[in-house]
Amino acid sequence: MSPSTPTPSPSSPFTPHKSESVFSLASSVIALLKSTNSTLACAESLTAGLLMAALTSVPGASSVFRGGVVSYATPLKQHLLQVDAELIAKEGVIHEDVVAQMAKGAKEITICEGVPTTWGIGTTGVAGPGEQDGKPVGMVFIGVAGPEGAKAWGPFRFPGGREAVREATVLEALLRLREELTSRRAIEAENGI
Repeated sequence: MSPSTPTPSPSSPFTPHKSESVFSLASSVIALLKSTNSTLACAESLTAGLLMAALTSVPGASSVFRGGVVSYATPLKQHLLQVDAELIAKEGVIHEDVVAQMAKGAKEITICEGVPTTWGIGTTGVAGPGEQDGKPVGMVFIGVAGPEGAKAWGPFRFPGGREAVREATVLEALLRLREELTSRRAIEAENGI
């Protein structure tokens, strides 16, 4: 997987994750990061810090969570996260390539003392009350950038009002990140790393 090109993903239907709480998912993500000596940063749009709040609600998160940015305004996605301006002009900010670049940008802006951040995660979408860039309320994309590059999932179509869409996005983002971390850990175990 190329670091600059996200892995395309099929349209992702909404699957409610009622059996697991945000705190439980965040706790498992933090534990996986610790077990692999990895670090994480976030780039959030529609979730506006809810994902970072979920991660940092876990005791000990500071050992693996570096920080992030709420890039609610489009110019911040371009200037802080280096999302391609031509892409935004063509597709708008609710797009899989945009969220993959956001996740990659989160990694790049959180390098600490010359040590790269291992993982980045991004969220973009429409929480409502109205559509944005011709995209309907509830449409969401989630991106994860890791050691092998960036990938994106979506479009999700989360039902409900503004808060329901944002909460569903946080749950789905944590779930996707956990899957990526679990997969990476399995690959490293196979290779004796």
